[in-house]
Amino acid sequence: MNTAVMWFRRDLRLSDNPALLDAVSAGDGRVVGVFVLDPLLWKRSGDPRREHLASSLRALSKAMGGRLVIRSGDPITEIPRLADEVGAASVHISADHAPYGLTRDKEVEASLKCPLVATGSPYAIAPGRIFNQQDRPYQVFTPYFRAWLEHGWRQPVKAPEDVRWVKAESEALPEGEVEGAGEDAARRHWQEYLEGVGEYDDVRDRPDLDATSRMSIPLKYGEIHPRTMLADLARKRSDGAESYRRELAWREFCADLLARNPHAAWKPLRSEFEKMAYDEPGDQLAAWQQGRTGFPVVDAGMRQLAAEGFMHNRVRMIVASFLVKDLHVHWKYGARWFMQSLRDGDLASNSLNWQWVAGCGADASPYFRIFNPVGQGLKFDPDGEYVRCWIPELRELTGKTAHEPWKYGGADGYPEPIVDHAEARREALRRYDAIKA
Repeated sequence: MNTAVMWFRRDLRLSDNPALLDAVSAGDGRVVGVFVLDPLLWKRSGDPRREHLASSLRALSKAMGGRLVIRSGDPITEIPRLADEVGAASVHISADHAPYGLTRDKEVEASLKCPLVATGSPYAIAPGRIFNQQDRPYQVFTPYFRAWLEHGWRQPVKAPEDVRWVKAESEALPEGEVEGAGEDAARRHWQEYLEGVGEYDDVRDRPDLDATSRMSIPLKYGEIHPRTMLADLARKRSDGAESYRRELAWREFCADLLARNPHAAWKPLRSEFEKMAYDEPGDQLAAWQQGRTGFPVVDAGMRQLAAEGFMHNRVRMIVASFLVKDLHVHWKYGARWFMQSLRDGDLASNSLNWQWVAGCGADASPYFRIFNPVGQGLKFDPDGEYVRCWIPELRELTGKTAHEPWKYGGADGYPEPIVDHAEARREALRRYDAIKA
């Protein structure tokens, strides 16, 4: 009898998983499902990602009747070893387009005695599929988005009904427990959010309303596929649904950029920014990380990040702009802190969004667009509810006064602003002018 190996990675689900369907077919229903705890990736992940991964693996194993195989070590060694142990006819994966994953999979394939079969990816349209009329990849999002919509994607597929999970020697599941992890939880949460998706365009920038979907977390682990979400959105007719679809396309645009430019993980896509003068990270970086800058909306975001492993998307842009353009610290330090701290830390989305704010990526925000942290707070948290939620020192200040505590006598235990925003803005523009000369 044939047996196939399904190597789970960023697809921790049973439904809408084409690679799993191929494994079931190739193994005549007999499948060994495995997840490899790669020490290199484990080391690079912060506690929030480790905890969510552990919980998601627990949910996946439960759905498989407790048959998920866990191995620890280098996949280049562990996957061929498991394939030999079970006499696998083939090993099946969803394609990985990140720099490390591409190299790893090539080496695994070279080490296997059976075929490594890649089917599908974590994206509705895999990186490298969309080109302009000159047969070149897109550098600007809006035309990419139009081409992405025109290209289209396949419909979701059901979970296999005839899979027989084959036992194999396994280590214990990693320790960690968080609420809301796993395929079932992701699908429930998405269905609940869909009921109000029509309002998404109106409320997505309001951190005080906490009205974003937080689906970036299950998408990170593949607990749900974007195809599933797009199929549901297609049944909705609203500006909110269209805006949400655009955000899914932006995620895929970032993945496409990184797949074609692996250096973009930590280096600017626009080479002239290699000459940008940045300050060495020091006490000001630490104050930013700890939510002690004296700018309430910045500090609220960083404290939310520390407490939840998550930050509202609008606030991510505000805190990133503050680090790069008020503190003049290289964006890579912020990107690394986010990857350590975020539960939804995704290399492509993280690095390319930081580059967008820093003005050095493809289709980036102009560098001279410098967020005023006070103005952003007043605009998007008009009653100060978000700030007071995360900064207890400011809870005695009512309404919008929480955004400018220094005007109202300050607050016990809350720091004064560590920079003058107007002066910091002038310096940022001076440094930008220098690289244009």
